[in-house]
Amino acid sequence: MSENIIEFKNVTYAYDNAAEDGNPIDADPAVSNISLAIKRGEFVAVLGHNGSGKSTLAKLCNAILTPQGGAVMSGGFDTADESRVLDIRRTVGMVFQNPDNQIVATVVEDDVAFGPENLGVEPLEIRKRVDEALTAVGMYGFRLYEPHKLSGGQKQRVAIAGVIAMRTDCIVLDEPTAMLDPRGRLEVMDIIKKLNRELGITVVLITHFMDEAVQAGRVIVMDEGRIILDGTPKEVFARKETLRGTGLDIPQAAAFADRLRADGIPLPDGILTAEECADAIAYAYAYANN
Repeated sequence: MSENIIEFKNVTYAYDNAAEDGNPIDADPAVSNISLAIKRGEFVAVLGHNGSGKSTLAKLCNAILTPQGGAVMSGGFDTADESRVLDIRRTVGMVFQNPDNQIVATVVEDDVAFGPENLGVEPLEIRKRVDEALTAVGMYGFRLYEPHKLSGGQKQRVAIAGVIAMRTDCIVLDEPTAMLDPRGRLEVMDIIKKLNRELGITVVLITHFMDEAVQAGRVIVMDEGRIILDGTPKEVFARKETLRGTGLDIPQAAAFADRLRADGIPLPDGILTAEECADAIAYAYAYANN
């Protein structure tokens, strides 16, 4: 089994555009000559402003889109091979920004069962998978609820459960918290981290929230269809000017730490989270008063 679950090899993709007269016009590629490998078990966050190509990259991962140049291998299968689409989607599942676009049933447990049913899984196995998936996302107690009565965060957790029930090795989430309130965002991020940490599921998180990206093990930054940064959160967010040049910023805790340093408070570099900032301030205060 390959160490890489997703591989992009010189991948290019451009959307078809048309002028007012209906004739096609040239368009800049949404993804341009990208090469990328994602290892099994990784938690990767992909950042970029609107139009940077990050959502196109997400859709290329499980054959929603197929490359116009180069190749994408998902779970060892070429996404351009139409005969392997089901195998690819058994390996790499997608969760979209709006859970209402992914929920198809009128009862939560029926919705989670939809994917396995379409894969031809036996009924007793489906029952087991549905219960396990809903338990994994903390929604087992809501299994008989109508989805439209759930909060946004709860709906997104049901959508994630539907992918888990298909037993995918990798989940690609395309801005899954963009439509949620802060509480819903926290709920979904907690589930994502749990799936990666406890179940070993590979996670590719497309996001524009810096505070979500710092929770990943690896951060990729896209701009104009290309990857411009790729590294650990500390490595990527140390490149402040590069980030700001693409219209992005650094996490709030990092910006706050910068302001405190400018005021003469001796804080270490590399602070990214509120917890790290609080610990550093407490240490600086204790040191100053000894």
